[in-house]
Amino acid sequence: TITYYRCALFRVYIMIIRVQTKHGVKRFEVRATDTLQQLAVQIVSSLQLPNSQAIHLFRDQKRCIELQQDDLPKPISDISLHHGDMLYLDAVLSSTSSHVPMATHQDVIQDEVDNRLEEKDGKIYREINVQLCHHGPQGKCLNCAPLEPWDPKYLETRDPPIKHLSFHSHLRKLTSGIDKGKFVYLEDINCKVKKTCSDHAPWPQGICSKCQPSAITLARQTYRHVDNVMFEDGAIVDQFIQAWRKSGKQRIGYLYGRYVEYDDVPLGIRAVVSAIYEPPQRCEKLSVQLEDDLLADDVSEVVQLLGLHKVGWIFTDLEAVKRSSQVHHKRSVDTYLLSAEESITAAFLQNQHSNPCRLATNGTFGSKFVTVVVSGDENHQIYLHGYQVSNQCAALVRDNCLVPCVDTPALGYIRDSTGEQFVPDVFYTVKNDFGNTVTKLARPLPLEYLIVEVTTTTPKEPCPSFPGGRGNKFPIENRAMLGEIQDFSSLTQYLQQQKQDGFLLAMSDFHLLIFLYTNKIVPIRSQLASLCKAVTCQDVTAAHRWSQIAEWKNIEMLTRATLPSPGSNPAPSQLFPTNSANGMQWVCPQCTLKNREACEVCEACQLPRVQ
Repeated sequence: TITYYRCALFRVYIMIIRVQTKHGVKRFEVRATDTLQQLAVQIVSSLQLPNSQAIHLFRDQKRCIELQQDDLPKPISDISLHHGDMLYLDAVLSSTSSHVPMATHQDVIQDEVDNRLEEKDGKIYREINVQLCHHGPQGKCLNCAPLEPWDPKYLETRDPPIKHLSFHSHLRKLTSGIDKGKFVYLEDINCKVKKTCSDHAPWPQGICSKCQPSAITLARQTYRHVDNVMFEDGAIVDQFIQAWRKSGKQRIGYLYGRYVEYDDVPLGIRAVVSAIYEPPQRCEKLSVQLEDDLLADDVSEVVQLLGLHKVGWIFTDLEAVKRSSQVHHKRSVDTYLLSAEESITAAFLQNQHSNPCRLATNGTFGSKFVTVVVSGDENHQIYLHGYQVSNQCAALVRDNCLVPCVDTPALGYIRDSTGEQFVPDVFYTVKNDFGNTVTKLARPLPLEYLIVEVTTTTPKEPCPSFPGGRGNKFPIENRAMLGEIQDFSSLTQYLQQQKQDGFLLAMSDFHLLIFLYTNKIVPIRSQLASLCKAVTCQDVTAAHRWSQIAEWKNIEMLTRATLPSPGSNPAPSQLFPTNSANGMQWVCPQCTLKNREACEVCEACQLPRVQ
């Protein structure tokens, strides 16, 4: 039972010492020359105990023969410890022990919806069947006993059938055995070589079975972190698609909303979308390239004031049928659902928005971040398709193992190992022409193994959080190429359409709140928290009180200054260049500064030139 690892010029004797705690047995690999102190450090690090002084190690199960403090600096071989010996740990384990089910990482702050679902029973209760049940009203039998939320027959008989378990149903299934999930913990796959191995030179000079990542066999994910995506109002998506209708170019946006319980799936979660933010981007007819967003932090602060979260992203893939109001049907099971580039982007975003989970070894597991594609369906009508990529796909992208195929959008490719990076073998299983299951190397890789479908809906009765005011909506950010500019002229036109008593409704516009927070002419961000609270709670009194502050009065005065005088044309002299001694100039309609003809933005207020 002696294990040897051959190094360059010598052999090292590796021993396995077992340590039993009240939560199970853990094995530790040590050298015969290692000290007891080094073993104690391994125990503290693995079990996440407060410090090494808090543990007591005993040789017997009755905990009578204890290892003394004087033995800490001694080699393990000198204190009569041999390969396979069992030590017994007597310590109060911290709440972060990786073997405590549903209590792992108690300091992890989970989403509110996860905390509510953890408290639920989750069982599916059935009424008494008059024909099959022959017991009293207080009795239970196989025909009326409650079902578990992961019951496959129940999920298959639903209309439509539920193909994926909810994430919390998956957790209940893991913790449903006799041990109640005593040894259950969640951990993402690792595709990187461990850098802490000291038995050999680092990769590519050396590698061993301890530091080499295991081969991966891909499997379809049986659960999903989000079971449904619902837009509060169909107008939210229609306003987003309007950019494609005007320009014929594709568009990307981020979805902001919240997570709630979804009753149509046992222990399900629904992502409710309240608004779409469109970051700076370079749009083409067949592609979109995101640019650096200088206002990303400001947008995050506004979203936090509104009590929302970034729940996903949305993009268009539309191509109009010539001489028709229909669109082409591109995506299907026969072609592809998500291309390789889109899947890798989705995995990248999911890794950025990981899901807090107490059962995970590192405090996070998976992601609730969703992907929504606006494309044509089989009836050539615009349709919303929701997806997530599996946790295996997210891990492959995180460790830089998955790349797209250039010629086929439906296929990905696992990188080959190089001198800079070791890539483990990745396999997938498929049935051949004879019905036999065959394992293939994922070079190339069909992406259908990595995609999880998520249903996408809109309510019959819209319930928008940001309905906006009367008339035309306030312009959306970063749409200068479409002629939609957020400035005080557009704010003036927007406010002119509103009623005297409609201030709260006028301010209930997501894009208007972002403009007010980010404008630099009249800084008002320090006062915007109370307005966001009034919009969130739909408090008319609080909104009216906010409208009386000095900062908003300054904005009203500035908007009145941009109005044309009675009986005159709408200020044409402010929109066209004027002659001067220094050459052609143009006057900014906001701050009235005369700018040089070559300037495309005002040198004072930094607002774009109005053509």
